Amino acid sequence: MKGTGRREEFVNDEAVLISQHARVRMFERNIPTDDLLVVVATGEIIEEYPDDDPCPSALILGFINHTAYHVVIGLCTDHLRVITVYIPEEEKWKDYRKRRVE
Repeated sequence: MKGTGRREEFVNDEAVLISQHARVRMFERNIPTDDLLVVVATGEIIEEYPDDDPCPSALILGFINHTAYHVVIGLCTDHLRVITVYIPEEEKWKDYRKRRVE
């Protein structure tokens, strides 16, 4: 799943579903859909969850206006689903990429 190829294809084909939860978080953080889709298509996958059901999922790191965002996606066979989007807390993440050990 590490590559961006399938993610870019789904974005270009408009085969992206954004959950209601993600839409609420986008509204709270004033994140435009176009900016979110750029992160989804080009961001760095920092964690993968291949056994998630119903689709394998991943945590993506991307930047919007110099602010780090994490986007959780489900990568299904015929579409990509945005599950949530949030600003990672510095005390929980090292360089926004690795979880800090508690």
